[in-house]
Amino acid sequence: MAALPAAQLRAREVTDRDEIAAYLRTDRRYAAYALGDLDSAARGRCSWGIAYDGDGEAVALAMHHDGLVPQPLFLMGEPAGARAVLASVIKPRDAFFQSTKALDLAASDLYELEEATVLLRMVVDAETFIPATGTAQRLNAADIDDLNRLYQLGFRAGFAQAILDDAVYYGIRIRGRLVSAAGTHVINRREGIAVVGNVMTHADYRGHGFAQMVTGAVTATLLEQVPDVALNVHADNAPAVTAYARLGYREYRRLTERLGRRRSGGWGLMRPIREAMRITWPRDQR
Repeated sequence: MAALPAAQLRAREVTDRDEIAAYLRTDRRYAAYALGDLDSAARGRCSWGIAYDGDGEAVALAMHHDGLVPQPLFLMGEPAGARAVLASVIKPRDAFFQSTKALDLAASDLYELEEATVLLRMVVDAETFIPATGTAQRLNAADIDDLNRLYQLGFRAGFAQAILDDAVYYGIRIRGRLVSAAGTHVINRREGIAVVGNVMTHADYRGHGFAQMVTGAVTATLLEQVPDVALNVHADNAPAVTAYARLGYREYRRLTERLGRRRSGGWGLMRPIREAMRITWPRDQR
C-alpha cells in the first residue's frame, strides 16, 4: 500500500463501540487484545482514535489505557494514519507501545523509543488445533492462593479472586502442589476471540511438557466458546514456540513492545519523577 499523504488524513477521537469494532475486525487476529478490551471492564479506561483518508475510510487506529504509570498503547493500520492519531488525538506522555516495527518507526519523531522486545503473535483455530497429551485440572476460586504462590516467581502482583469468575485457567499439581498453570488475558465471546497468557511452570518442574499441557487445556476450552485463539511469545524463546506449534499454533505476525516517551514540551524536566514512578508493565490480570 502506498503511503498516504498527511494532508489527506484526518484523525479524531472515537467512542462508538461498533465503529471501533468494525475497524478492529479488519485484522482481528492482530487486534486480539484490543477486541478483548472493547467489551471488558477495561473499556472505560481506554481512549480510542481513528484516522480517516480523504474518502472518509478508516485507515489506522490507536488505543491507550488511561493511568499514571506508562500504560499500553496499541497501534494498528497505515503508519501515516497511526502517526496522525498520535499527533493530534491520543497523546500520552509515556506509553508502553504494542505495535510493529513499521508503526513504531512512524511514531519515532513524536516519541523517544526504547529498544524493542520482539514477540510472535501465534494463532490457532479448531481446524489446526492439536490436543495435548496429559491431564490438567480446571482451576477455580478455591485455587487462587496456590495460583498466586506460583506466579510470584514471575509476576509483580497477585491475582484477585475475581479473575477466575470468567477467565479460563488450568493447572497441574504434583503431590498436591500447583507447579504449572496457564490462563487467559482476554475473552470476547461476542467478537469470537480470546488470548491465552500467564503460562508459568515452576523452575523445578520444567522440561516435562507441563506448559504445553496446561496451554493445550486452556486452548481446548476456549475453542468451545470462540473460533479464534491467540497468544504472544518472545521470538527468541524457541522451546515455547515449539511447544505452541505442537498444539497447532502458527505464527501470524511479528510484534514489538517498547516504552516510548513523548519528545515535545517541558515534560522531560519531570523525567526523574517519572522514572521513580515507573514499574515493569504486567498485563491486566484477567
